[in-house]
Order: sequence, then C-alpha cells, then structure tokens
Amino acid sequence: MQPHDLAQRGLRVSATYDPATIHDIQRAAATGVYDIRGGGAKRAVPHFDDLLFLGASMSRYPLEGYRERCGTDVVLGARHARYPLHLDIPVTIAGMSFGALSGRAKEALGRGASEAGTSTTTGDGGMTPEERGQSKHLVYQYLPSRYGMNPDDLRQADAIEIVLGQGAKPGGGGMLLGQKISERVAGMRTLPQGIDQRSACRHPDWTGPDDLTIKIAELREITDHEKPVFVKVGASRPYYDVKLAVHAGADVVVVDGMQGGTAATQDVFIENVGIPTLAAVPQAVQALRELGVHRSGTDAVQLIVSGGIRTGADVAKAMALGADAVSIGTAALVALGDNDPRWAAEYEAVGSAAGYYDDYQDGRDPAGISTQDDELAARLDPVAGGRRLANYLRVLTMEAQTIARACGKAHVQHLEPEDLVALTVESAAMARVSLAGTSWVPGSPGCPGAGHGG
Repeated sequence: MQPHDLAQRGLRVSATYDPATIHDIQRAAATGVYDIRGGGAKRAVPHFDDLLFLGASMSRYPLEGYRERCGTDVVLGARHARYPLHLDIPVTIAGMSFGALSGRAKEALGRGASEAGTSTTTGDGGMTPEERGQSKHLVYQYLPSRYGMNPDDLRQADAIEIVLGQGAKPGGGGMLLGQKISERVAGMRTLPQGIDQRSACRHPDWTGPDDLTIKIAELREITDHEKPVFVKVGASRPYYDVKLAVHAGADVVVVDGMQGGTAATQDVFIENVGIPTLAAVPQAVQALRELGVHRSGTDAVQLIVSGGIRTGADVAKAMALGADAVSIGTAALVALGDNDPRWAAEYEAVGSAAGYYDDYQDGRDPAGISTQDDELAARLDPVAGGRRLANYLRVLTMEAQTIARACGKAHVQHLEPEDLVALTVESAAMARVSLAGTSWVPGSPGCPGAGHGG
C-alpha cells in the first residue's frame, strides 16, 4: 500500500516506532540474536555537508586553476622515523583486512593506491603477498587480536599503525563470521576453519598510556627506528586520546569518526557509540595545538581523519579543520565496484538491493569484494578495480585542489577554519566555525576557529 493511501485512512508513521524499528524488534523476537552489519551509521548526524567554503571574490584573491600550482603532497611520520611516508596526495586507504575482503580486493586496493601515489593499510589478520606486492606504501596494522602478526612483515611495511579503536565500534572488538574463515584465512590467523572469530577489544599486554609508550618503543626497536608509528583511535574522547597518543610517542594519530563503515559489527554499536567525524576533528586539533605539535615543522604529529569521507569537498573540509590527510574505506570499496547495479538481481537474491548492500559479514557479496568465496571473488578484476580506485582518488584530489584554489591557497594544507562557515547551529558548534551570515561560533565565543561568515 502506498503512503498516500495510508494517509487517506488517517494512518500515520510513528516517529518512535517507524517501520524499520518495528522490523528490528520483530527480527530480534524471532531470532534472539542482535543484528550485525557493515556500512556505517545510517542515522543522520552533522557531517561535512553542513559546512560551506567561503570562496574568494573581493576580500580574498583566488588562484588561477590551470596556471598556478596548488600542492597536494603530504609527509607522514617525520617526528621520529628515519623514513617517513612521502605521499603525492592527502587521501589514504584505511585498514581493511584480508578475511573481511578477498585477496583480489586487497590487490586492487594496493594497485589503485600506488597508481595515485598514496598508501594502503593491511587491516587485521596480517599481510598478504597480493597487497604488499602491489602497494608502494603499505601501513601494517597492529591490532589487539595479534592475528597474523609477524615481525618480519612489520619490517617489510612502510609504517606501523597501532589500532586502539575504530569509528564504527570504539570500545568493541572485531568480528569475522565463520563463513569467511576460509582455509587460507584460518591459516594466517591460526584459527579453526569455519568458526566465528571475535577479536579482543583491547591489547593484551597493556592497560594504559604508559604501556603504550613501551609498546611503541618496542616496535621502533623491531624496525630499527625506520618506520613511522601511527596510533588509531575511534572517536569518543579525541581530545584526551590524542594527547595521550602523542605523549606515548606517536608520529601520526588517526581519528576515526562514527561514520566509519567497513567494520562489520553490532548495529547497536554502529548507531549509538562514538561521535561524528565533524565533532572529532576540532578536538583532536586542539589537543595537538596545546602540545605544540600541530603542523610545527620537524616536531609535528600529523592528524589523519577517517569516517564518512566521500568527496573532494569532504577532504578539503577535513583539512581546513586541521587534518593533514584523510583516509577512506567504504568509498574505496564502492570505487572498486561494491553495490554495482550490474549485480542488481543477485543483490535482490540475498535480500538486499544494489546501493543498499551492507551485509559485509555474510561473505556472499555479489561484487566479489567482501567475500572468501572463490567463485564470487573471481568476479573482481584487480587490475580494472585498481584503475577505478586510482581514478576516484585523482578526482578527490582535483576537487580538493579546486576548492583550495578558490580560497586562494597554494596548498591544500593551507586551508583553515576561517575559510568555512556552518549551515546549522549544531555543525557550527561541533566544527567551531561561524554560523553562515554571522560571526557567531555557538558555545565558543572568541575561539580561534571563529571567522567572519559574511
């Protein structure tokens, strides 16, 4: 029955018990288990869409698009590492494991990132030859589970990322259901084949920042002080977490907002734990500034922001708020071919639809990306997928450059809060920029982020 027909009968949808909520209650009552999925938060929260740039006109001088240079390169990890990462673009690929993704998908990510001049990240479960072989810059994730952890692989990586939390599930451990624990995945993780895997929610050998300091020193020793050490936190208390990570010795801090979507976990976690990316960035930047390490030369600690980055405008806005780079996960999978309409009939067959598929945990992905089924995985051509990802990364970079030039900036890292205004009181307060048409920053009178919103 159509909504119009229901309205004619005087029937109204409840704001509290809408059809999706009723379905969730009925599913829980029928099965007795909670829902697991990927795809990130579906609720609407303040995001980068709620910010606008103030392009140059009379009071600011723009750069000519095709005649004046706008830099996009970024150096990550020069604080302590002998060999920091030198990337051509400020967009990196987030950690997504082999196990969660197919080997071909990991290879495609490496190919695309390398072609665009940026880095990719291993994820839980260890390093695969496909990804290492195709990645010019590979970041090795060191997670609480220690699945697949190999000191020799650490030495082969170009950087190490200690994961303390993820945006989709800060405070929660990883999940990989048994249907994705293939013989190869089980062998890499030293797990029984076909049995659900739940990763620990915290590292087994430390209970606080002092232990993290010891662990960072240990990892530096293993890699002969060559590799940058990142620390990744899920956005919950970014001001305190960033300060502690810096004090522990991190070269780079990664802050992952609640819109982070590649982790398959409990729906109740995805929708109700953590804070929006927009709210996390200013807190992280404030912590770095108070420690004197935000964009401060050789002592600088770089900030990478992830969680819901989709467009070059998102990239530019994150950098204007103070990030040095961003990281993408879900968007990268879409670029590879996730939710492609050509598999529409098969998405319907598994109870979803093209553009809506988020059952990353099931291992039945028709696009062959989030699966360990050999027949499905064969559908993804890693060369073609890598090319699509590289094209997407180039577009993100060009879009960010276009905005930076319009604001009169010769490098995307020169964007600043003064270049932004907010459309809502909530986004203005979170981002600490002026409400459009005013000079008011809600809750933060006179803060450094206050501009003159014209």
